[in-house]
Order: sequence, then C-alpha cells, then structure tokens
Amino acid sequence: MKLIKYIPFVFLLSVSAISFAQKTEVVTVTKFKPPVVKTFLGINENGASVTKEEATQLLALPLKIVDDKKNAYPIDSYQFLYRRKGVIEDEQTGKKEVAFTIVSNRFSTTPLPKVWVDNIKDNLKKDEQLYYFDIVVKDKQGRKFPAPEIKITLL
Repeated sequence: MKLIKYIPFVFLLSVSAISFAQKTEVVTVTKFKPPVVKTFLGINENGASVTKEEATQLLALPLKIVDDKKNAYPIDSYQFLYRRKGVIEDEQTGKKEVAFTIVSNRFSTTPLPKVWVDNIKDNLKKDEQLYYFDIVVKDKQGRKFPAPEIKITLL
C-alpha cells in the first residue's frame, strides 16, 4: 500500500528527467534585408497619368522591378485591379451618376493574360485606373520580398 502512494511521484520524476535530458538545436538565421526596389510599367512609376492610347500599350507590357544598380528581379506574384468608370441611374430622381466598379485578380506571370488585356483595352475611359499591388519578387537566392505598388490613372 505504501508503494502505491509513490508510483505517481516516481512517474513524474522520470518524465521530467527525460524531458530535461533532450538537447535542443539552436539554428541561427541571418536577417534578410531586402534591397530597395522600384516598380515600373513601361517607363511609368506609381502615380503616373497617361492617355487612353498609352494605357492600351501599357496593358500588354510586363511589370519591371529593379534596384538602384539596375538589377532586375523576377516577379513571383502580384494583384491587378482595374477600376472602371460607369454610369448608374438613380431610381428615385432619374439622374445619371458616375460610379466606379472594380475587377481584380492575382497573377503569377507578367504581362497580364491576353484575355484581360483584350477585355480592358477597348473600354478605357478618363479617370479609370490600372493598379498593380501586393507585388512579390524573388532575389537570386530565392528569397521573396515585397515590391512597391504602381497605380496609373487615365487622362
């Protein structure tokens, strides 16, 4: 009977001894500081304003991510958003108002797929936007890091 009292104590003691006996491996990870990069679509940077004709050409061009030494970085993925202009009629007043809608998707290749370019290029209007964001690029070691967004507005 006295022996049964000590069994839980002995069990706990053996379990804790086993857990302390295990060695943990310490792995040091070097900090990765991504390079400062710029995003271009053609020669345009974020905030550019272009004509409808220029925008039509830009849609078919690839995004380019470069650092200050002109090293190019391959794109892993990005999101593209087309903010298009439309007109809606207020049911109560009958007045027509300008409204914007968006179409967006994530892509892993640049330039945009042909179907996207074809659907957008013929409908471009003043004040619409082409917006490339959430851009992820890779360096030569395969490390991924974010690149700046680019938003282009039509004149």
